[in-house]
Amino acid sequence: MITVLAGGVGAAKFLRGLVEVVDPRDITIIGNTGDDIDLHGLHISPDIDIVTYTLAGISHAEQGWGIQGDTFHTLEMLGRYGHPTWFNLGDYDLATHIHRTERLRCGWPLSAITDEIRRALGVIPRILPMTDQRTETKIVTDEGVLHFQEYLVQRRMEPTIRDVIYEGIEVAVPAPGVCEALREADGIIIPPSNPIVSIGTILAVPGVRQAITARRARLVGVSPIVQGATLKGPADKLMLALGYEASAVGVARYYGKLLDGFVLDALDQALQESISRMDIDVRATNTIMSGPAECHALAETVVQML
Repeated sequence: MITVLAGGVGAAKFLRGLVEVVDPRDITIIGNTGDDIDLHGLHISPDIDIVTYTLAGISHAEQGWGIQGDTFHTLEMLGRYGHPTWFNLGDYDLATHIHRTERLRCGWPLSAITDEIRRALGVIPRILPMTDQRTETKIVTDEGVLHFQEYLVQRRMEPTIRDVIYEGIEVAVPAPGVCEALREADGIIIPPSNPIVSIGTILAVPGVRQAITARRARLVGVSPIVQGATLKGPADKLMLALGYEASAVGVARYYGKLLDGFVLDALDQALQESISRMDIDVRATNTIMSGPAECHALAETVVQML
């Protein structure tokens, strides 16, 4: 079994390649729920949803979010009623959130709902939320404390970052199956997701880091930062704000002793030696997943290192 710690878009692209390299039945995905947010009375799980939609073959690949061919009539009408419309929610997408919210109100745990949704959409790999408890990643900025989605989408990453808070994480427990998937894995992968607000949130759930430390398998990570910048999202800004170098070296230092292997982009090959000195097996290759072939090739490289 291969266990993958997953954020949103970067992880979804990587997983699209991984299911071509490894039997999808042998993949377990642990998804970040720190980005979850309540809007219009609905519980939205952005990272888990984009992973699910991508593996179901219905995601809008060009946008990097949402469902292909979706319409926005509901959001448009909500706007006419004076509701905020800064977070784009398509009509098909809203059906997912309505279903999830209704199940939560009936007492279902998020893990059971996530499994129900992935089965309904024909997704074969198992998808587990990191926890069934509610946690929210907050960004402390020069404009105040913002939910991560407010910082990312509404404010377009403009405020200066001061700190990151994983609200509610101290009382969270790993969702059923999470620790077992880490301890019993034949290999663990950290794809090119945001180290701070995607992977860092998962690692902050009490018991998760300990389960990884107790693993029997190798763990290989992929840098989401290429030549000092991220292709999408604020990973570079967050790394700098928390005192890490915004580079593949900084990412490797952030994960530290959890890593057995690490993949960085070929454009950053000059950094390979610095990471090797951390006693980490390093490989340089193309990590920019511009299409299905690149997703497949990167997944193949990572699997070979496990």
